[in-house]
Amino acid sequence: MNTNTNAKSARGSDEKIRTMVAVAVFTALAYVCCVVFHFRLSFLSFDLKDAVMAVGAMFFGPVYGFAMVILVAFIEMVTIGTTGFYGFIMNVISSSFFVCVCSLVYKHNRTMKGAVIGMVSSVFSMTAAMMVANILITPYYMGVETEAVIDMIPTVLFPFNLTKAIFNASIAFILYKPMSTALKRSGFIKSSDAADAGSYRPSMPALIVPLIVAVGSMLFFFLALEGTFSFVS
Repeated sequence: MNTNTNAKSARGSDEKIRTMVAVAVFTALAYVCCVVFHFRLSFLSFDLKDAVMAVGAMFFGPVYGFAMVILVAFIEMVTIGTTGFYGFIMNVISSSFFVCVCSLVYKHNRTMKGAVIGMVSSVFSMTAAMMVANILITPYYMGVETEAVIDMIPTVLFPFNLTKAIFNASIAFILYKPMSTALKRSGFIKSSDAADAGSYRPSMPALIVPLIVAVGSMLFFFLALEGTFSFVS
């Protein structure tokens, strides 16, 4: 009995360690995205970190997803951030709604339908949350009246955040299956877990659609919103 208990405890400990290592890898990849990719519009910018963290949270759950959000936002603030605590708060709000909502939905419906519903829910919840956050927080950061921020919603804030969410959701769809395969082969998730986590198995059309959506969102960002893109040197 003690031998069986010890064996189960050891397996549980090993599984927890594998999970922590995998989450650390996703956190590192998300941070790299902060450093390398920058899509800018006026005083706003976004990158691909939400897509990476969303995929990680779909494997390991919303709690680990939120942990990744906090870690990445904090490291970004102290290393490359230019907006200080304001940027940290806005990053946490934005990424939390995107990452945790999709993983929470997918946790209870690990199918293609669940993935679609989760990503769509993330897009709208994150966009709505950022509208509220901008109205409540941005006037203090920018030193302007709330009405000035509200005036920016239809022309800048809403299209920017919606485009950001749609683009990251599309990239997450594209990344999910390759990352699932990589995690399974590297042993970070067990075969049984991999089968469950990999129950979303996109066909070729299901990969082409998010690719088209991603390209379309970027065309809108660059042509309609006149956004820019840059690599950090």
